[in-house]
Amino acid sequence: MNTQREQLIQTWVTSVLNSDQFEINFLPGDASFRRYARIKLNNKTFMLMDAPPEKEDCGPFVTIDQFFDQHGVRVPHIVAKDLVQGFLLLEDFGDILLSTLLNNDSVDDYYAQSFKQLIELQAIDGTKNFPNYSYEKLISEMELLTEWMLPSLNIQPTQDEEALIKRSFAILANAALAQPQVIVHRDFHSRNLMKIESETDLGVIDFQDAVIGADTYDLISITRDAYVQWNAERVYHWFKVFYDLLPEAAKQDRDFEQFKRDADFMAIQRHLKILGIFVRLFERDGKTGYLKDLPRVMWYLLEESKPYAEIQPFMQFLQNKVMPKFEAKYGAYEVVA
Repeated sequence: MNTQREQLIQTWVTSVLNSDQFEINFLPGDASFRRYARIKLNNKTFMLMDAPPEKEDCGPFVTIDQFFDQHGVRVPHIVAKDLVQGFLLLEDFGDILLSTLLNNDSVDDYYAQSFKQLIELQAIDGTKNFPNYSYEKLISEMELLTEWMLPSLNIQPTQDEEALIKRSFAILANAALAQPQVIVHRDFHSRNLMKIESETDLGVIDFQDAVIGADTYDLISITRDAYVQWNAERVYHWFKVFYDLLPEAAKQDRDFEQFKRDADFMAIQRHLKILGIFVRLFERDGKTGYLKDLPRVMWYLLEESKPYAEIQPFMQFLQNKVMPKFEAKYGAYEVVA
């Protein structure tokens, strides 16, 4: 612990709360330079974000948090901030992640609530506030698969295979751009939604990468979560629940079958990216925690692409050339009925 930094925190929190009678407990952190502490003063708790300015820029978080807060998205209220020192005092959402509450009986209600909140988020006009999820960005994300996963399996595509991969990525990127473009959280899943005591609305965290993109993206993040799996029938039922909530403009010339195709194509794009990211976390950063989720993500990818002829040649390449080495290195997925 950096004692000088601790001293700065003590002084800042004292000035903000007008008291030095608080308790401070640092939470176990992830690997970023940002860390969190719970501050307790007379039965009231706050969350402190400590982000040393030379390592982390809180600016985007603050801007997006304030924008969402003003527009009714259930994000933590900012109680006080000092961007020069890199301190934020936030409302405390507690410790209950949605992921810990999901089971066969509870999931429908929780997901229905999250869909309602997603529709409200998508109704906000954020075109001036968020960057576009551009064609280049969509492509570069899928290229994480070719840059990280294929080399990790010692696979060198032939020229024809490279051309096939390129064509397939283009089909997927264009499919995403053809959908209604709305605010996309980009990581809207069960570990980034929180149950707040005595509130129906779920608390939304980790939104600092929000963009303007396809209206199916966040739906996919939660229903085909990289960390939990539900059976396909149930997922398509959720797609329908979400589709029925969409505004009329988003359903124009887009029946449910088209919407389902949009969502599946978006899922394929996202899962290609996640495969690349999880391998990169392992190969480059030495983080093994995500390796156990790789087979599930690959299973999703192969399953959700089955109905679509235009993506089959690429899937054949994966099945024939990639899967034997993938399963040998990362394991096979045991399907949950």
